[in-house]
Order: sequence, then structure tokens, then C-alpha cells
Amino acid sequence: MNNGINYRIAQAEDLENIYNYAENKLKIEISDDMERMMAIWESRFRKEALAHYLQLGWSFLAEISDFSTGEKIQNKICGFFLGQPLLFFQGQTQTLWVEHILADNLKIKSELAEIAYRLSRDKHFQQVLFPENIQELEFEKPIQFHKIKDNFIWAKTTK
Repeated sequence: MNNGINYRIAQAEDLENIYNYAENKLKIEISDDMERMMAIWESRFRKEALAHYLQLGWSFLAEISDFSTGEKIQNKICGFFLGQPLLFFQGQTQTLWVEHILADNLKIKSELAEIAYRLSRDKHFQQVLFPENIQELEFEKPIQFHKIKDNFIWAKTTK
């Protein structure tokens, strides 16, 4: 999977770089500063969310490497996913919840999803939950996706 991209576990010290990467991606979609700020408040990459996910050790970064030396180009993130384990969810002992995946292109996004899948298998998790749009990606080895077992509804607990 090395196409000049290094994949590694995201660390707490990566928070600002991940946030800036995600915010810059959002700037492409939303040019108005006020609308973008509103979107950030509701985003999955808010700083408090990043702080939570990065301390758990289940989130990954994709970083561009210098092709000639193989060294990481300082702070050049090209994708990430935020993940956390869920215990005893839908009758399964361990589930990896992938909250958010963002990448420069579909290949990197696919590789990040494959990392989450392989990590879950290697750690003997029974399932991994992805955002539904992951089904549209192409994978090196096919991944069998299933609909979630239980139908859920949710109730807002804030005003």
C-alpha cells in the first residue's frame, strides 16, 4: 500500500494538523466564513472530538512521504480516519466504530478503510462500523458489507 503515502496511528500531537487539514477541505466546499464556522461546530472533526479520538489509539493518518528519501514531509496530511472501540454493541463483544474518514482522493480513502478493517480483524474485533458511503470505494481485496442488524432511532437530549 505504499504509494508515497505512510500510514500511522494518529497521536494527540497531530490534533492541530488534522483539524487544519479537515478545515481546509471544508473551505473548498463552503467559501462563506460564517457558514463554514457553523458546519465546523457540527462536524465530526471538532477539536474536542479529535482530542477524544486521538487519545484512544484507534485513529490513523495518511501522510505524504518524500519519494527520494522515504522521509515524511513535515505535517503533510493527505487523509485520516477517526475510530473508537465499542464494547457490547449489538451483541458483539468488540466493535470498531469508524466515525469519520477524510482523504485527498478515493485511493487513500480506500486504503484507510482497509486499514480499519484489517486492524479490526487483527485485534479479533467481531465487526467494524463504517459510514455508509464506504461501500462506493474500491478495495484491494473485497470486503463483505452488511446492513446494521438493528434498526435504530435516536432522541435528542439537548435543547
